[in-house]
Amino acid sequence: MSVPRFAADCTPEAVAAALAEQGCAIVERLVEPGVMARAQAELQPWLDATPTGPDAFAGRRTRRTGGLIARSATCRELVTHPLVLDAVRATLPHATSFQLHLTQGIAIGAGEPAQAIHRDQWAFDFFPFPTGYEVQCNTIWAMTDFSARNGATRVLPGSHRFADKLSFREADTEPAEMPAGSVLFYTGSLYHGGGANRSESTRIGVNLTYAVSWLRQEENQYLSVPFEIARTLPEPLLRLMGYARGAYALGYVDDLRDPLEVLLGRPTGEGFGDLAVAARRATGRS
Repeated sequence: MSVPRFAADCTPEAVAAALAEQGCAIVERLVEPGVMARAQAELQPWLDATPTGPDAFAGRRTRRTGGLIARSATCRELVTHPLVLDAVRATLPHATSFQLHLTQGIAIGAGEPAQAIHRDQWAFDFFPFPTGYEVQCNTIWAMTDFSARNGATRVLPGSHRFADKLSFREADTEPAEMPAGSVLFYTGSLYHGGGANRSESTRIGVNLTYAVSWLRQEENQYLSVPFEIARTLPEPLLRLMGYARGAYALGYVDDLRDPLEVLLGRPTGEGFGDLAVAARRATGRS
């Protein structure tokens, strides 16, 4: 099976359907290469200052730079791209809400071996989520062209329905080749990994992932984004970052206050939520 591919004018429903069927999908040239070049210019000083990984999984020739909300205005645009958010929403319809899980620039250097094939949802203490119950919808944006030679992400289409904790080799997967400005969608249950970089250049991608709001975020957005920057950001982005209640009653502050009210120092008008609505969504009843 190959990775489903779409043009930039596709619908979020089409992307979500491909994710349900294959666990992955590519939308080609969703933004102009110039957008990614702008993001790279904003992030390059941070990428250069980031140490390479401490082990083989992180990549000893790979730099993983987080905190992208604070460090790149362009990455904020990618995080909130309408097609992405609508596709995530359509992929995780069983959840009351979802939130930003991590932001990471991944620069795979020349000579880096292939990463171990894995599932991103293993980050949740290897909990065996039921097959078909997705808790993550992830994206990797191509900042530079992705090719089989330079370390394009390797995916195993259809593996989101496989048993858990299986082992695969690079040869079992296919490269998600795509031009700069394209984006790879994949679920948290898909077996995948960074490809080996057999070129002389660095492959750079922007990994922006989303998860249901009742799971802990991999990247702590409250500390990754200083308060003085957070207070300048638009409210929808702040809520996506986690300044909102997850599910029905997760994440409130002291006397049932909205976390955004605490951050901004003013009332937001947000109520506590509707338990009946949350219960219907969580149990799959309309």
